[in-house]
Amino acid sequence: MIIGPYINGSAVLLGGIVGALLSNRLPERLRNSMPLIFGAASMCMGVVLVVKVSHMPVMVLSVILGALLGELCYLEKGIGKLGSKARSLVEIFVKSEQGDQESQEKFLQSYVAIIVLFCASGTGIFGSMHEGMTGDTSVLIAKSFLDLFTAAIFATTLGFAVAVVAVPQLIIQLLLAYGAVFILPLTTPEMQADFSAVGGVLMFATGFRICGIKIFPVANMLPALVLAMPISSLWVHFF
Repeated sequence: MIIGPYINGSAVLLGGIVGALLSNRLPERLRNSMPLIFGAASMCMGVVLVVKVSHMPVMVLSVILGALLGELCYLEKGIGKLGSKARSLVEIFVKSEQGDQESQEKFLQSYVAIIVLFCASGTGIFGSMHEGMTGDTSVLIAKSFLDLFTAAIFATTLGFAVAVVAVPQLIIQLLLAYGAVFILPLTTPEMQADFSAVGGVLMFATGFRICGIKIFPVANMLPALVLAMPISSLWVHFF
């Protein structure tokens, strides 16, 4: 039974509501320090998965080829454009809540950023597929804790609009999770381990990005998840 996406969606919904109710009561020092904690937690989750790799060369090759493919396809830019289309859905809200054009534009830019963060993150995509193939909800549950507080912090400035992001996030994760169920019979434990390790690399890169240490193009690395299992299968067959 798939439950991770529902937990994750509920966390974003609850965090968005609580953060909006708290508004600006949250101290500025928490807004600045908590993202660093979120990033460190994401990196630790990535390390846990990477150490379980079955074939190290498969993990490295998948990440390199996946990143190259994503860069050539301008994947991150494409996801950003999709997020930009969400502006029309909140323009009425913005006009009622923001005073001037500059504030509206700032709001919309931030809102697009969180749509990408919650709906197209490497951790969420990997976690959904991982649960669908293995039944392990640990990745999405751990992500839910991060998303709960992240949504709350964003909602202190963006309001209840943050909670709405839970809807597209839930739909995307459910599609990925149930789609992965059909892939399960074609996989082996070694393939699943290599897939998890590649997901761990993406989670580690996401942690760096959240902390602001280095802005890895995580969305461009997403094709690595698609390549991980085929490359793992070929590696076992030929080597």
